[in-house]
Amino acid sequence: MQASLEQLSQIIVFAGLETADKVNLQPYTQVQSHHKGEIILHEGDVLPAKLYAVASGSIQVTKTAITGKETILRALAAGEIFAAPALLGNGISPATVTAESDCEILTVERDALLKAIGKNPEIALQMLMVFNNRIQQLHETVHGLVSERAIVRLARLIQYFAAESGTESTPQGEYLKVKLSYYRMARSSGITYEECVRLIKSLKSVIAYRRGGTIIILDVDKLGAIASGDIDL
Repeated sequence: MQASLEQLSQIIVFAGLETADKVNLQPYTQVQSHHKGEIILHEGDVLPAKLYAVASGSIQVTKTAITGKETILRALAAGEIFAAPALLGNGISPATVTAESDCEILTVERDALLKAIGKNPEIALQMLMVFNNRIQQLHETVHGLVSERAIVRLARLIQYFAAESGTESTPQGEYLKVKLSYYRMARSSGITYEECVRLIKSLKSVIAYRRGGTIIILDVDKLGAIASGDIDL
């Protein structure tokens, strides 16, 4: 199915395009639906030369080590682009992409995208900003895995999702709009499931965790102090 103008407008890198430019792109787009839990791309897949983006819903990007351990690299929501090697690299998927919820994936053929960039270089600039931010996040993640204690990494992870997905103020504290299961937090911070459960329990004066991944930050300042390594528990 071809992308609608509304769907193209929701993609971050196309938000500033004139309507006529979006109309020109439409014939070279495709939107495909995926159910929650469905694998969209396997690590090692040969990718067609296209731009990939999340039109609706959310996806999860994971990497599997030689040992078989899976690490969650990031979760992406509607409007985000992914699978950069399909456009800029060797055309091999560097990670596995899974539908975190029912979602729609929008693709744009590479040649049509390059033509659009020729008319509007702002698209390329937006793409570079996205990829640069992800490289910085990856650097911080790797640095944390090597040098930071598990409790610090976990606190920073919760801070990251609070900033990325937003919170809602409640009488108890700041309610995270995204659900973070033990599994997801463990795989995102490089710790075991069991250690994650133990650490979350040790943070009971700082965060409230409910079954299903609901998190309420009870003490924002204390969480920040733990994340910066200023205090220990």
